[in-house]
Amino acid sequence: MSTTDRPPWGDAEDDLALHEEFGAARRITNPPGADETIDEVAPPERELPRRRPVERPRRSSPPRRRAGVTRRQWMRRAVASSLGLSAAGFVGYELHPAAETHRAESSSEKRAAPAGARSGSALSTEAQSFLTRPDLKPPAVKVTHFATTDTTPSYILLSVTNVIPTDAIQQGLMMIDRQGRLIWFQPIASPDKPFDFNAFSVQGKPALTWWQGRLASSHGVGVGIAIDSAYGQLQKIRAGHGLQTDLHELNITSHGTALVTAYQLTNANLTSIGGSSSHPIFCGHAQEIELSSGKVLFDWSSLDHVAVDETYMGKPAGNEVLDYFHINSVGETSDGNLLISGRNTSALYKVDRHSGKVIWRLGGKRSDFSFGSDANFHWQHDGRAWSDTLYTVFDNGAMGSEARSRGLLLNVDESAGSVSLVQEYLHPAAFVSPALGSVTRLNDGRIFVGWGDQPYFSEFDSGGAMLLDGQLPVGVRSYRAFTVDWVGKPSGKPAVVARQNPAGGFVIRASWNGATEIARWQVLGGPSPSRLMPVGDQIWTGFETAIAVNSDGPSFQAVALDSSGRELGRSDVV
Repeated sequence: MSTTDRPPWGDAEDDLALHEEFGAARRITNPPGADETIDEVAPPERELPRRRPVERPRRSSPPRRRAGVTRRQWMRRAVASSLGLSAAGFVGYELHPAAETHRAESSSEKRAAPAGARSGSALSTEAQSFLTRPDLKPPAVKVTHFATTDTTPSYILLSVTNVIPTDAIQQGLMMIDRQGRLIWFQPIASPDKPFDFNAFSVQGKPALTWWQGRLASSHGVGVGIAIDSAYGQLQKIRAGHGLQTDLHELNITSHGTALVTAYQLTNANLTSIGGSSSHPIFCGHAQEIELSSGKVLFDWSSLDHVAVDETYMGKPAGNEVLDYFHINSVGETSDGNLLISGRNTSALYKVDRHSGKVIWRLGGKRSDFSFGSDANFHWQHDGRAWSDTLYTVFDNGAMGSEARSRGLLLNVDESAGSVSLVQEYLHPAAFVSPALGSVTRLNDGRIFVGWGDQPYFSEFDSGGAMLLDGQLPVGVRSYRAFTVDWVGKPSGKPAVVARQNPAGGFVIRASWNGATEIARWQVLGGPSPSRLMPVGDQIWTGFETAIAVNSDGPSFQAVALDSSGRELGRSDVV
């Protein structure tokens, strides 16, 4: 790639999107074959060394991609589009339909909303807004279905962050249904970021989990969080041995443990790649944490098992910290060992869960496997084992190594030492996603892909045909994307707004953030809070449902009903 002491992606607009994923500058070579409130996060234990002035070598050009739009072109177009459209009140390269966007309330409007809600202002059509919850401004989502009757799992989880800073769209944790309708949103205030939003079982209860914290060079400094079906906190999950929980992995196992990643700043001998005998370096850690006690059951260090010269990052410039391994996923294999992904070695490592010994390497400079046609991957994310032989990986194909990013399903034959491509999963836009990304295999063989740096998520059948495609606004991305089943029963009350209807009567808008079981809304109205009676009802149509009633009130209340007509909760009277 480049030979420079600037970040390897070059221009400032690229830096907005990629500085989170890559650390300090260094010479990069492509692999062969390449064509909400939490405790304040403590700062890293050791301060990064100050940058020393160095002579800037001449930058070499990366290999040409065979097709697609380069990252620099994409970001330039994104930024230009954002700036140009912002003058007209829009952000993005495609104007998504506004999701229940409303003007500011009139003087005739009545509201019962959660404490702390603020009056909203006019927003871009790339953001959703709600009269009942003016404090929420999640990104709009556009979902397209392609001849599929699949309706399960019911929900899609996204940890949305803004690449291009904006106050118009909030970053946070987002649950939507398969039509793209918002179910639950939890804003995460800067400088914190949300990553790896997923669903597991914690303490024997269904739980939503995520990482939250601050970015630090090529990794994160934060904490894992688990909440229950009422959206109350179950526990926080922290790395041990003096390390900070990293953003790349929060994987809850069936054994009551959590697999997490952590980064350690240390010094290492880099003479094997032309560096000094003692140079600052990031060592990747994979830890298994016992949830009940916080005890570290296993701590794997990349420097103990993976040599520095396996990296494709090359000799670092000056005194820049070398992120030689860049650990970005940890999961279990079918035989109970661990599968660890090292992005900057372009390899997956099967690791003995007890000794930490590397059993085999899949990819990279010292691969123990031969690869069949199109089975190679480069600068990957999210390596997962689904059986003795079936593995998935998100092939970023970054740094000019490939023409496009791909989701891969691989057949790994350990006895034969060979890897073959079962199926690749391609987005029709044929883009390269330089960073982030995920691939999940569902029980029936469908594949769900989060496209990382690109604002998309997609579902495919086992043969690679696209079934569903979702799109966020330009400049918004999700680290990973998952589809899950979930039953949410929020502990608070529904929110309601009543405003006069120009055609007569009132229009009642009702919402209940996180409630998944609402089938209908019933409206009670009357001359006083003590004299209410049913005046109308409406099926649930989205996060905020509007119900026109032939009543002058002036008192109203919204009641949430499930599919059997059972009351789930009711709002305050307005």
